[in-house]
Amino acid sequence: MQNYQQHSKVMILLFALVLASLVASTGNAADKPAALRAGAAAVDITPKEFPLNMPGGFSANMAQSAHDPLHARALVLDDGTTTLAMVVVDNLGVAAEVLDEAKEMASKKTGIAADRMLISSTHTHSAPSSNVKDGPSPAVAYRMLLLEGLVESITRAHAALRPAAVGAAVHPLPEEVFCRRWYLKPGKMVPNPFGELDTVKMNPGTSPDVIDRPAGPTDPDITILSVQDDRRRPLALLANYSLHYVGATPRGQVSADYYGQFSRLMPSRLGGGEDFVAMMSNGTSGDINNIPFLVTRPPREPFEQIRIVAQKAADTAWFAHRKIERHQSDARLGMLEREVTLKYRRPSAEQVGKAKEVLAVTDEAAIAQLPRLAQNYARNVVRAAEREEDTVAVKLQAIRIGDLAVCGIPFETFAEIGLDLKARSPFPQTMVISLANGTNGYLPTPEQHRLGGYETWLGTNRVQEDASVILANNLLEMLAELKNAE
Repeated sequence: MQNYQQHSKVMILLFALVLASLVASTGNAADKPAALRAGAAAVDITPKEFPLNMPGGFSANMAQSAHDPLHARALVLDDGTTTLAMVVVDNLGVAAEVLDEAKEMASKKTGIAADRMLISSTHTHSAPSSNVKDGPSPAVAYRMLLLEGLVESITRAHAALRPAAVGAAVHPLPEEVFCRRWYLKPGKMVPNPFGELDTVKMNPGTSPDVIDRPAGPTDPDITILSVQDDRRRPLALLANYSLHYVGATPRGQVSADYYGQFSRLMPSRLGGGEDFVAMMSNGTSGDINNIPFLVTRPPREPFEQIRIVAQKAADTAWFAHRKIERHQSDARLGMLEREVTLKYRRPSAEQVGKAKEVLAVTDEAAIAQLPRLAQNYARNVVRAAEREEDTVAVKLQAIRIGDLAVCGIPFETFAEIGLDLKARSPFPQTMVISLANGTNGYLPTPEQHRLGGYETWLGTNRVQEDASVILANNLLEMLAELKNAE
């Protein structure tokens, strides 16, 4: 009897220990974040009808065919609490109206909140307009094709969600980014379209007798977000480089520029399969291009320089990928969207009067004596004066993916703004994406406004001159909020 009682006590004690262990393990599991899931998709959005105008210049640039395909590339991430989508689309700058429509349609199909979607344009200058509703049938048809492609990319990426892990890293590629705003030698500045002399000039040529020194810094880094599945196979890669389009594409042909070529090269760099999706987003490149000023570059055939830059960018992304020590399957996600109201710039009565005088000139010989683009910018001044709205609401986004922060700005943003955000960010690594969720012209700093130049002219720049300070401060507040949510 005594042995039986002792055995019973032992059994009860063991049962209690097992039960306590189960309760403890259940509690720990509840405390752990859900495993990360990710899905990616690339949808072809190459136009099927031609001719189509490719905007970006001051005159029509009609495409008759496609040299290489355009895509909408989407990455969806889900940590069990937050689901977000990031899309990169091959376009000069998709209108906010189209993006808002695409987000609402995709939200209905996937359940992802519209304010948890970032859609950015690459800024290729060889893609069609995004928002033509009335006019030539190929342009109207392209709006619908683009809209459907954006929705499909998010929908397919969401449907492909699977267990995943993420890692981020940075590696420099300094030799392909150049500040395009330059101080000139004394006496070399020519009048701008308003008949005035700026302090700096955009794309001033390469003559050492003319150009003096660049007016701003460059951001040399390629930042990557790498996504792997639960078997450590490459699933997706989002890259970011502060370089304007390269250009020199075949005449009259649609092209994704170096962004598309980079995406085609990355599967071979990382050993990605057919379902691997790579995408290159536009960083803070509003004052950066691929012209090596003060250096004579050998002649290139059409698309050749694009291949060169894409190959170097793909190599750099591979070097960055090697720096990732560990991909995290428990990376925490967070995303904030904030609407900021900015004032539109208004011309003075004197500026409007001068603009109307320029537009009143009809004699061809007299027009030829005006400063270059004088009538184009005179129309911009008049339109700015006649604009009914005093303000514009722009969307800023801040995303947290583990230790990586992503900022989305709907402008062609100057490099020093991106550098400043990276330096002041509370996260170890920060990616700044321009032309995110719309396009509102160039975003110089107040200091660059004082220097003048193309990117600061009324019409090219639309909002108040301290807009960059306002937006940067808002983004830093949003990043701090994401960081403090740990």
